[in-house]
Amino acid sequence: MNLTNTQTSFITHLKCSKCSKSYNIHEQQSFATCCNKPLVAAYESNPTFGTFSLKNRAATMWRYREMLPVLDDANIVSLGEGMTPILSLNRLAAQLGLNDLQVKDESLNPTGSFKARGLSMAISKAKELGAKHCVVPTAGNAGGAMAAYCASAGIKATVIMPSHTPKIFQQECQYYGAELILVKGLINECGALAAKIEKEQGAYNISTLKEPYRLEGKKTMGYEIAEQLDWQLPDVILYPTGGGTGLLGIWKAFHEMIDLGWLKPDVKLPRMVVVQAANCSPVVDSLNGITKDISEYTESLANGLAVPIAFGQDMIHRVVKESGGTSVTVSEQEMIDGVKEIAKHEGMLVAPEGAALWKAIPKLIASKEISRDEKIMMINTGSGYKYLENLS
Repeated sequence: MNLTNTQTSFITHLKCSKCSKSYNIHEQQSFATCCNKPLVAAYESNPTFGTFSLKNRAATMWRYREMLPVLDDANIVSLGEGMTPILSLNRLAAQLGLNDLQVKDESLNPTGSFKARGLSMAISKAKELGAKHCVVPTAGNAGGAMAAYCASAGIKATVIMPSHTPKIFQQECQYYGAELILVKGLINECGALAAKIEKEQGAYNISTLKEPYRLEGKKTMGYEIAEQLDWQLPDVILYPTGGGTGLLGIWKAFHEMIDLGWLKPDVKLPRMVVVQAANCSPVVDSLNGITKDISEYTESLANGLAVPIAFGQDMIHRVVKESGGTSVTVSEQEMIDGVKEIAKHEGMLVAPEGAALWKAIPKLIASKEISRDEKIMMINTGSGYKYLENLS
């Protein structure tokens, strides 16, 4: 890891995301039982950790070691995740008359998606806390990532995914030696089974935001965005939102960097835009005051967007409102078209979730939520190669 013994975590405690009640970092924790809400990690803002500290550190997410929750370097389970590139999409920008369009390409992470960040962190903490068995409900990429990191850590992995998930996601988990369970339905049904296995077998449940550490891995995207852009932030960040951990993590990182003095207190933070599949858009609907029965939400070719219930939905609402952001939906056909357009014009084969962001931009311009002269960043969460079965 190329870390020194002097590099330690500044984590102080876990706290309830609603009432801020403190929870012990030295015990396995799931969610805040006081309010039935996600737990978040809190850190001290130590002035000895400045941007100068990053010089000569390895180009992985662990370069921000002090603001990550692992206490002992020996417990870090890493496959080289993080520090993914930010690329300018000049040809696509020209099509819409955009001044500055960029993408942070998370497909270059281990296992081909941004899930590697969260699962590297979660499995590192699971190892540190003595877990011998981890379970995760997944729409695809999280399962493969957890299986890979559990394999590296020597921890038993059980992955539960919808039976309609493309075979490549299933095979990936099996190659990493995970126990794979297929469930008819969406990820909420998988989550119910994961909770049962947690209770009956004592497995550590790594469900989205029902343990506090995946968020800490995902937040490193925010640190990287600031560092890679020389501490200047985009005007708008578009994020494909299922469970929303990445969106929440990026926002958390920006505020941590303000506390650290890495960003100026009066910095203009980006407006955060939630993009969801029209087939499954609970966050967009709730932001717009629309109530639907869960049965009205169906599967999407963008597996990561097929999340009918987001455990951190109120947290997502706060980020959108605090940032002055908005939300929008994209159809299945628009996502397919977007994958093809980005591939043809920019030479990138992105996940449908990433393509959804590109197809959202004209809608946001038409509604005057963004303007053509702004600095716009899209977060492509995964590789399109894994989705070719869905796209055919």
